[in-house]
Amino acid sequence: MVSSVLVIDNDVALTELLKATLEPKTFDVHTAHEVEEGINAVHRINPDVIVLDLNLPEKDGSQVCRDIRAFSDIPILILSVFNNPGAIAQALDEGADDYLIKPVRNGVLVAHLKKLIRRSRRAQVSL
Repeated sequence: MVSSVLVIDNDVALTELLKATLEPKTFDVHTAHEVEEGINAVHRINPDVIVLDLNLPEKDGSQVCRDIRAFSDIPILILSVFNNPGAIAQALDEGADDYLIKPVRNGVLVAHLKKLIRRSRRAQVSL
C-alpha cells in the first residue's frame, strides 16, 4: 500500500533527495517549499504523514505545526538541524509526533515514517 508524505521544507535540494529516497520505498512524496503552499497541500492532499522543517523563512516551524494541529491530526515528523533539547521539547509540545535530526540515515527516516503511519491508521480504525 502506497502512503502519501508531504514534505514542507524550503530546501529544494533536500526535498528532491527525500523524494528520490522515499518513492522507491512505496511512498508518494509531495513537496512544498513555502509555508502557505504546505498548509494548502495538507488540505488538498490529506497526506498520511507530514515531514516539517523548523527553519522556515516565512514562519517558525513550531508555529506551522500549531497551525496544522488547529485543523488536522495527521502525524507530523520534524526533520531539523536543531539538536537542542529545548527546540525538540518545544516542537513536541507544539504538536509534533516525532523529531529527527538532520542528517538522518534513510532507513531510520523510513522506519519512523512507517511507525507514525501505522499508529495513525490504527487510531482511525478504533474510532
